[in-house]
Amino acid sequence: MSNSKQLAGLLLLTTALTLPGAAFAQGTTGSGGANAGAIAQEDPNADQELADQEGTPAEDYDETEAQLEISIPGGDIVVTGRRSRDVTRSSSQVISVLTNEQIARTGEGDIAGALGRVTGLSVQSNGFVFVRGLGDRYSLALLNGLPLPSPEPLSRVVPLDIFPTNIVASSLVQKTYSANFPGEFGGGVINLTTRAIPEESFLTISAGISGDSETTGRQSYTVYGSDYDWFGFDDGTRDVPDALQAFFDSGERLSGVDRATQRAIQKDLIEPNLVTLQRIKNTAPNWSGSITGGTAFDIGDDARLGVIATMAISNRWRNRLIQKDFAPDADLALQRTTQAFTTDNRVLVNGLLGFGLEVGDHKFRWTNVYIRDSIKQSVLGIGQDFETGNESAEQDTNWFERQLIDTQFVGELDFGDLDVDLRAGYAQTSRESPYEYSFDYFYNPNDPIQATDENGNVIKVYRNTLDGQRSDARVAFSDLTEDLYYGGLDVSYRLNDWITATVGYAYTDTQRFSSRREFRFISSAFPRGFSYLNPLYLLGDAVIDFGEDPANTDPYQIVLQELTEDTPAFDASLRINAGYGQVSLAPITGVTVDLGVRYETAKQTVSAAQVFNTPNTFDASTSLNNDYFLPAATITYDFDNGLQVRASASKTIARPQFRELIFQPYQDPETTRLYNGNPLLRDSELINAEARAEYYWGRNRASLAGFYKTIDRPIEAYSTLADGRVRQSFANAPKATLYGAEFDLQYNYDLFDLGGWFETKRAIFIANYTYTQSDIKVSPGDETFIFGTSNTDATLFFRDGVPLTGQSDHLANLQVGFEDTDHLQQFTVLMSYASKRVVSRGFNNLPDIIEKPGFQLDIVAREEVNFLNMPVELKFEMRNLTGTDHQEYQDNGTTRIEINSYDIGTSVSASASIKF
Repeated sequence: MSNSKQLAGLLLLTTALTLPGAAFAQGTTGSGGANAGAIAQEDPNADQELADQEGTPAEDYDETEAQLEISIPGGDIVVTGRRSRDVTRSSSQVISVLTNEQIARTGEGDIAGALGRVTGLSVQSNGFVFVRGLGDRYSLALLNGLPLPSPEPLSRVVPLDIFPTNIVASSLVQKTYSANFPGEFGGGVINLTTRAIPEESFLTISAGISGDSETTGRQSYTVYGSDYDWFGFDDGTRDVPDALQAFFDSGERLSGVDRATQRAIQKDLIEPNLVTLQRIKNTAPNWSGSITGGTAFDIGDDARLGVIATMAISNRWRNRLIQKDFAPDADLALQRTTQAFTTDNRVLVNGLLGFGLEVGDHKFRWTNVYIRDSIKQSVLGIGQDFETGNESAEQDTNWFERQLIDTQFVGELDFGDLDVDLRAGYAQTSRESPYEYSFDYFYNPNDPIQATDENGNVIKVYRNTLDGQRSDARVAFSDLTEDLYYGGLDVSYRLNDWITATVGYAYTDTQRFSSRREFRFISSAFPRGFSYLNPLYLLGDAVIDFGEDPANTDPYQIVLQELTEDTPAFDASLRINAGYGQVSLAPITGVTVDLGVRYETAKQTVSAAQVFNTPNTFDASTSLNNDYFLPAATITYDFDNGLQVRASASKTIARPQFRELIFQPYQDPETTRLYNGNPLLRDSELINAEARAEYYWGRNRASLAGFYKTIDRPIEAYSTLADGRVRQSFANAPKATLYGAEFDLQYNYDLFDLGGWFETKRAIFIANYTYTQSDIKVSPGDETFIFGTSNTDATLFFRDGVPLTGQSDHLANLQVGFEDTDHLQQFTVLMSYASKRVVSRGFNNLPDIIEKPGFQLDIVAREEVNFLNMPVELKFEMRNLTGTDHQEYQDNGTTRIEINSYDIGTSVSASASIKF
């Protein structure tokens, strides 16, 4: 067998696992459904043909440059031949691929940031990636082709900023649907591929330091927490206290326990190390470190075993002075305004351990990923209440820990024309947020007790009377655990040189348990003298006991109320059974046709968990049991002169996320906004169409595309105002349409003609632009269903013609730089722009909440130097050189108020990586 045919067989085997159940015909143009790396007929003269096209002799190509490697469950794709130099060209679907080198060129520390450079993708500040302006519910995230559960109750998908780039070998984004993907494919799929099994042994150690102009060297606030906070773990300080745990275990309601038990729980709830706010005069720089190694060795004559492992940690500080205004009416007359100084200390720990075994033509892979993301947050806010004339002070301290454990096994079996793909995986995610403290104080300028400094100036002294109105004291414990079991089987058979048929089955079972227990301290006769105490002493043991001490001549009582007694915990599940059939055809030279249909059944339930001995009568349950036929078709025509065109059409769905269904409040640590689900949400259905023209010359390419979607019952976020806070929930809008266009250009130019220093240099120019328009359709008489209200008038929640949430009209990215072709030396200027987008709908004629991402300018430089005869990679980055701020606001045309706005500042970082 010729070398080219061997590579074709290897490609067919490995691409079957790029995305589940794909196999490709070895016909004239090849196809593969949704898969990267669909390959043309392997012509032995293909390399020379490409060389002739590019004007460069085939023998001058470096072998590593001629191979595009995409790591997926079961092995690597090595694409060769005339059409397969660029996987975006050889695939029969519309895809974008960020290779390890391209990710490195962006300099981003996490994969969400790197994906923000891809055409049509935008990233929210909390790491959620939007495809073509559609919200994160329309973006399907996979790891090595297998699904992931989310450790974040505010998202169905994993926030991608928890995936450091050091464990990701490549990222594939597919925007057209094919039947071998799950039906929840609204905007696109993002498939992250972990690091590959190495061909040779290596060990790399990296370390970095960074800071930003808003935080590093400046004053911050934090709590001590525990001894292990510095690397993202708790030493037991935040465990549920004994008295509270005994109460939880009893199954009793708090309103029914005796006073002795009440007092014991109250005393346990104030932990000094978690509630005492401390000032950091000079905040330390951020730091990070990682170690990655791997090896491979032969076993006998026909087997090879490889292993790769990586561990990394980063510790980052961030200050934000957040402006939060509150207006209850459409005229946006301020009722309350707050400036909240927020310090986040985020620690990200990750590890990967992978094993690979090749036995003849069969390949097996076992991949294990661990990620832990912890945020210690401290908030100190000063506000003004314009209705009462009082000023307010708030202190919030929180600890959010998210954890992902994922293990995956894939077996690729090659029996000539028959390929069998076996997949299985288990993942568990968890999110714990113990001791979420919130203390609200007030200052009345008419208070008879005033303090003055040495110059006689009045010092504002704030009070907390525990009345639950002007002042408040709360603590909450949140816990979430989600388990995902996944299995699949795909069989592909090459009927002849131009037809490949694939059938597959997939099963997923997702189970989530979510609890939130929130408590309020309240007193109707709290002594004035005690109300001036700080949070540590305000609810100290002595204050709690003294109120009921017989010796106290002015008795009072502090009562603990459970605010979540109606909705303390929920069970949620989603079970999906899916089967599909797909055929890839190459009937004539230059034409590739992918046809497929997926049948998918799903049962999604949310129900109150049994927490108390006497069950709740409050019913906030959901039961969705639907099945769908989801067809997909893509036609590609290659003109054989560098130009090819594609057309595709499909039907897909978008299910409501668990967090959108569960009627339970959660606080987003990024925005400090409260969220609450709507159990009455229903599935969305989408019709998708796209046409695209692509032109390839040499190592360069340009593309122009148009796309169109209709969405039946799109799920939109809307905001209401209550208790002086913005609260966000969700509702089905009647209909929506989305259309737009994309342009992408990647151009490389060798500078060797300039001679001298430029002889080995190459200029790089990468630009993309996406224009998107969307419209929500709502008419008088249209209905939407909101839990807890009988009003179903959709016009109260949606206005006709407004855009979908998360959609920017304009997205643009530009990368300009140069690199050395002989060794690692790169300098890149990165520019990005996103126009304003709706974050949340305003309820009952209130203006929408708008985010304005704006323009950002970054610089990244990378250089490899020799140190003690070992290669050392140095990297220097400067981010947000324009000083663009984060802006979320409401604007009615005459008045603008800030909802969540703050300065971001400019950041600088430097790192070094040594490879042994």
